[in-house]
Amino acid sequence: QVQLVESGGGLVQAGGSLRLSCAASGRTFSSYAMGWFRRAPGKEREFVARTSRSGGSAYYTDSVKGRFTMSRDNAKNTVYLQMNSLKPEDTAVYYCAADQTDIRLRTNPRDYTYWGQGTQVTVSS
Repeated sequence: QVQLVESGGGLVQAGGSLRLSCAASGRTFSSYAMGWFRRAPGKEREFVARTSRSGGSAYYTDSVKGRFTMSRDNAKNTVYLQMNSLKPEDTAVYYCAADQTDIRLRTNPRDYTYWGQGTQVTVSS
C-alpha cells in the first residue's frame, strides 16, 4: 500500500508560479506510475499530468502544456508539479495518484489505485 501526501498549494496571482509536492510512503514507490489530477468547483476531476515509473516520460493535458512540468525523485519517494504562468482557470484542488500499471498514458482517475488528500491552488486575477 502507498500513502500519498500533497503539499505546496496556496494563493497566487495570475502569472505566478507554485510547486506542488507529493510524498509517498513505502519502499515500492518506484514501481508506480504517478499522476496529477485536479478538481475545480462544480467540475469533474480531470487529468493534469502523468509520469512513468522511471520519470523518463511525462504527459500533460493540453491546457497545461508548456506551463506545467511533472517530475519525480524516486530516491526521495516524491513527485513534483512545477506550475508556471498560472491562470485563474487553474484554480482547483490538486491530487496526486499512483497507478500500478506503467502504461504510456492513462488519464482516467479510475485507473489509479492510491490517492492523496489534495492541496488547494487558488489563482487570483
